[in-house]
Parts: sequence; structure tokens; C-alpha cells
Amino acid sequence: MTFAKNCAGAMILAAMCLPAQAQFAKPEDAIKYRKASFTVMSAHFSRLGAMANGRAPYDAKAAADNADVVATLSKLPWAAFGEGTDKGDTRAKPEIWKEAAKYKDAADKMQAEIMKLNTAAKAGNIDALKVAFGPAAASCKACHDNFRKD
Repeated sequence: MTFAKNCAGAMILAAMCLPAQAQFAKPEDAIKYRKASFTVMSAHFSRLGAMANGRAPYDAKAAADNADVVATLSKLPWAAFGEGTDKGDTRAKPEIWKEAAKYKDAADKMQAEIMKLNTAAKAGNIDALKVAFGPAAASCKACHDNFRKD
């Protein structure tokens, strides 16, 4: 029994150490995954922006719910930028792979700003949401400006 548990533990650990890219059968699958992640994240982020900018009525529960979704989704697309995903149906610029450290820094900054936005949205205060939304939006825009073809 102990041997079986040790083997199972070793297999789980090995699976966790595999490159994230291994979860996609083909580069096209990774591209579809990251595009879908960004699309859904954008939809929920836009709802927060509409409230923060006065284009939609402020709803504290909706803000918190949307911010939670954005925070979760902000962690997903990065594993889908592996080898071979620079070609095909993508708006990703080659700089993502040429300047990988810079891209990772930008992604990390975006995630940090999204976490601040999530905390602000949970405060139930429109002013906190407004303060946190601007830097979060700027971090998204920075990536779009430097790493996405339009």
C-alpha cells in the first residue's frame, strides 16, 4: 500500500512538473484556449469598466462577481503561449517570444493590478473600484500596445 501511494504521489508530482504546453494537443488548441480566456476576461472586465466610468449603474455584488471572474481568468492564458503558438490564427506579436522576460513582467504586472481591482471591488465602494480600475486597465493596454497585433 505504501509503495502504491508513493508511486501515485510520484506520478502526480511528475505530471505537475510537465511543461504547461503539454496540456494542448496542437498549437492551434493553445491559441484557441488563450483567445477564449482573453475574450471572456475582457467581457467581465468591460462590465467593471462600465461601472467605474459611469456608463452602467454601480452594483456592488455584480462588481465583486465580475472581479472574481477576471481574477481567475487572469491566470489562465499564459500557459498557452508555448512553442509553435506564434503562427496561425493569432494576434500575438513575435515580441512575446523574442522578449519573453519583458512579456512575463507585463503579464505579472497585469495580474497584480487585477488582484488589486478584485480587492477594491469586494470593498463594495464605487470610489475604490474607480481608483483600482485605471491602473488595471493601463496594465492591459500596455500588453496590447507592445505584444498584440491590431
